[in-house]
Amino acid sequence: MSDVRGTVAATSISTEKGTRKRPQESIGLVVGSGVEGDAHAGAWHRQVSLLPDESVDRMRGRGFELSAGDFAENILTRGIALYELPVGTLLEVGDAVLAVTQIGKTCHNDCEIRRTVGMCVMPTDGIFAVVVRPGTVRPGDAVSVIQI
Repeated sequence: MSDVRGTVAATSISTEKGTRKRPQESIGLVVGSGVEGDAHAGAWHRQVSLLPDESVDRMRGRGFELSAGDFAENILTRGIALYELPVGTLLEVGDAVLAVTQIGKTCHNDCEIRRTVGMCVMPTDGIFAVVVRPGTVRPGDAVSVIQI
């Protein structure tokens, strides 16, 4: 058990790949699929995307007006450096449990945020996970590292 903790700042989904996600009051996480209703849901290693809001703050500091979901993240967090966690880390997010499967990603040139802003923090600061225990995630929920 670890004392690494943060909170969920926002939850978002999109119905089309390559677009910004829209904030939701909550998201449902399903084992073997990911985020209910999200375009990226499926039986693969990137079922859920997470991004620290502090990373978005760096972009805001450059004069960009950015909101939750603008980097196509499902879960925006506060207070936890997600990109420092090793692959395999288990996170309790709300009442769900996620296993970290990937840190960062290769950014494709046709994503909406990169076209609009010219750069993206997901390739370096975003992480991806699969759902190990299903549940609902809401803004304000705790994010806790339960196993590294």
